[in-house]
Amino acid sequence: MIQEDGGRKSTAQYAEPEAVRRQAGDTESSRANRGWWNRNADEYQDDHGAFLGDARFVWCPEGLDEAKARLLGPAGALRGRRVLEVGAGAAQCSRWLAAQGARPVALDLSHRQLQHALRIGGGEGPGAGFPLVEADARALPFADGSFDAACSAYGALPFVADPARVLQEVHRVLKPGGRWVFSVTHPLRWALQDEPGPDGLTVISSYFDRTPYVEQDETGRAVYVEHHRTVGDRVRDLVGAGFRLLDLVEPEWPEWNTQEWGGWSPLRGRLIPGTAIFVCERDEGP
Repeated sequence: MIQEDGGRKSTAQYAEPEAVRRQAGDTESSRANRGWWNRNADEYQDDHGAFLGDARFVWCPEGLDEAKARLLGPAGALRGRRVLEVGAGAAQCSRWLAAQGARPVALDLSHRQLQHALRIGGGEGPGAGFPLVEADARALPFADGSFDAACSAYGALPFVADPARVLQEVHRVLKPGGRWVFSVTHPLRWALQDEPGPDGLTVISSYFDRTPYVEQDETGRAVYVEHHRTVGDRVRDLVGAGFRLLDLVEPEWPEWNTQEWGGWSPLRGRLIPGTAIFVCERDEGP
């Protein structure tokens, strides 16, 4: 059970990590990222909470909103449907889903992120109050065929060494024909420097280099890990897990969005894609 905690965790006690490209397995990646999100959840919500809103479903830093995009289905289609949000953070997307009449379950690896979900609350109306589950997406604690749909806005998949395992788990807990939509950093960005300005428009490494990005402490212990998959890798992973790819959305940068978010910015966003959203459907088999 997630307990509320009014305290804040400072990152000041941690020395600046060293950024390297090296191998990092599933266990190391999971441990590092659980710790990173627990330490940095407060800062993340402070920095991005206003943009994300308390009950808004935003797919990406470009600001693509599910209320407009309807990647999970047309208006009204979510009512009464059980939806799993993977890597929910403070459950902003789940709160929006609940307001549409869906029955969401918000799952995240980070205890501190889910404490922020408790702080914000379950929302208002008939869908107010929904389960928060602290668990690893590589081993979803749900029975087969438990959900009508699943979604993930930059959650879990970029941070695991074996994304196919997560996809297999999502496939398992979805009902036949269930929709699965997730967003990740556009694979093209991995060949570029992660900078919002002009330096971020120069190729500095091979797009085909799948060596993970690792931030490690002075002892060489990973404290943050991200894994790269090409577009082809993502498609093969999906098909191999039993999904049918319905659409691949690459949001364009809108005129109204003037913010910089890490390496995302109006400058880069108007020239190259920053996000890839995979819209999929579970096969009809058992």
